[in-house]
Amino acid sequence: MGKIIAVANQKGGVGKTTTAVNLAASLGVLEQKVLLIDADPQANATSGLGIDVEHQNKGTYQLLEHSATLDQVTVSVPSANVDIVPSHIDLVAIEIELVDKPNREYMLYQALEGVRDQYDFVIIDCAPSLGLLTLNALTTSDSVLIPIQCEYFALEGLGKLLNTIKSVQRIHNKNLDIEGMLLTMYDSRLRLSNQVVDEVKKHFHEMVFNTIIQRNVKIGEAPSFGESILDYDSTSKGAENYLNLAHEVIEKNKINGKSK
Repeated sequence: MGKIIAVANQKGGVGKTTTAVNLAASLGVLEQKVLLIDADPQANATSGLGIDVEHQNKGTYQLLEHSATLDQVTVSVPSANVDIVPSHIDLVAIEIELVDKPNREYMLYQALEGVRDQYDFVIIDCAPSLGLLTLNALTTSDSVLIPIQCEYFALEGLGKLLNTIKSVQRIHNKNLDIEGMLLTMYDSRLRLSNQVVDEVKKHFHEMVFNTIIQRNVKIGEAPSFGESILDYDSTSKGAENYLNLAHEVIEKNKINGKSK
């Protein structure tokens, strides 16, 4: 059985899309079959894997409104073992269009029927908000991976996200779990970075991944070339960090018996 993981944080600039793209690519390198779903209207995960956003006629929008099947919207990318459901700016309109539909929180869940038979992991890159798009992702997912940047106000808004997760667990998806909290943009030279690491680990203990994503110029450069960090520079510190994260995710799900 494949596992569906939403990468979510309504706070922008925390490394959410970077994590979704590079975790997907790292899992692929480790011979896991991966589907990345870009559920963010900004479509950065789509362009970050070399897909021309403007020339995509079908993607997450059509999947959510059930005008196209998963097979019809899935695109192969150069990263090994990774497919993507691309996004487009038209995804902005979906929240308004779905608002009056019955079971609007379950549109993605219904569209992904059978996906667990095709993939080991499905990674959903959520929009930086707690709207209907993110709600669909959380209703569909087995777990949530929460990136937290090692900067001032790191924990700002985290309580709101955790409350949303609890609400989804109560009303829509009782099996939703927290995959883990991932510390990103870490700079060992900064006292603030170390303070944030200590504070997050003190509050959340074993919920925090052992892997910490360090600040790395190569990670910032890779999307402009339409490549994951592994394809752009496999020897970089960023590539090493994300491979370690992928190992941790695979190991955790072997223990929990949720991966193939």
